[in-house]
Amino acid sequence: MSWWNRLFGGKSDTDARRPQRLDYLNEALLLERQGDYDAAITSYRLALRDHPDDQRVLQNMAIAYSRTGRLDEAIRTYRRAIELDPSQSGAHYGLAFLLIKRGDVASAERHLEAFLANPPSGAEAERWVRHAEATLESLRNPATDDASAEPSEG
Repeated sequence: MSWWNRLFGGKSDTDARRPQRLDYLNEALLLERQGDYDAAITSYRLALRDHPDDQRVLQNMAIAYSRTGRLDEAIRTYRRAIELDPSQSGAHYGLAFLLIKRGDVASAERHLEAFLANPPSGAEAERWVRHAEATLESLRNPATDDASAEPSEG
């Protein structure tokens, strides 16, 4: 590289040979959008290697585990996110519904209560709050309609 390019902020030849760190989180999100959840999980693992306490990585990884039917791993990952930050409402929400699938209603109720104690904000969030409230009500009063299914789109 010429001194002129270096003077004006160009990269040196050494910089060009240095390997760049991949953005594993964005790579994983792209792979999920393409439906390749197994590859996304690999990218999430690589992202966690660089940032082991990253809440966004942990929560997205738990979702990918859920979508591949690896519920034990999803539960462990949600619990790790909650261990790092008990106020993570998304982790409480996801964990609650996995626990319902397992039949652990008491634990699911506690996580739904934690989600509702610190719900996310925004127009989209209201739908999830209503779903959590309805599910909690149906768990407490099993005679009501089954509200534990995913909320419908729209």
